[in-house]
Amino acid sequence: MKTKIIFSTAIFLLSILSLSAQEIWNTKKGKLVIYPISHASMVWQWNGLNIYIDPVGNAADYAAFAKPDLVLITHAHGDHFSLKTLEGIQTFQAPTIVTQEVADKWDEKFKEKLIVLGNGEEKILLEMTVKAVPAYNFPIIEKPFHIKGVGNGYVISLGNKRIYISGDTGNIPEMKDLKNIDLAFLCMNLPYTMNVEDAAKAILTIHPKVVYPYHFRSQGGFSDLDKFKTLVAAENPKMEVRILDWYPKK
Repeated sequence: MKTKIIFSTAIFLLSILSLSAQEIWNTKKGKLVIYPISHASMVWQWNGLNIYIDPVGNAADYAAFAKPDLVLITHAHGDHFSLKTLEGIQTFQAPTIVTQEVADKWDEKFKEKLIVLGNGEEKILLEMTVKAVPAYNFPIIEKPFHIKGVGNGYVISLGNKRIYISGDTGNIPEMKDLKNIDLAFLCMNLPYTMNVEDAAKAILTIHPKVVYPYHFRSQGGFSDLDKFKTLVAAENPKMEVRILDWYPKK
């Protein structure tokens, strides 16, 4: 009995810790609470909904959250898409917005809830609008990690907020079409996405109110976020760069 109590207490404390790292934004339909999980994975809570974005890793990382009401997956690479994780956290009853490549890898018995969006397409559901936007390596090289037209970024409109999730992308020309963005989650890790300089140029094109660097671990370690902040501040001191704990020590 004592062992079971200690184990339950440990699980409870871990849940509290996982919920402590959060960002809170007010919208016209209540608070948006953002929880970074790891690398590119996050959970949002808004308007009574739980929104899972690129959930990968251990199912235990999501134990503190209710089952998802919506899942978004940007592309099929293993640090963004894991059927094992999705099954472990019981996501298959929730509407799931994916690319065609992800849909092609999906277990046939779970395909009923899939919503496939290509670049430029959008879906209105659960009182929000989700638009798929391009995400690919740029300049285009012979063997890119991310091919134009295959992966998605997403612009999510909820309440009175417009939020951009870059997925894996370079500083692509289509970024100039991203308008009125409040919050942006921007990747930066070579050789897979952008270097810090290109990431700064990209976000200065989008000019959101707040940018969250994410997906910034690469083969050589972590991208230089201090340099990113300096480059952004030099051109747009009003833009806020917020650093979240995407790589918690376990």
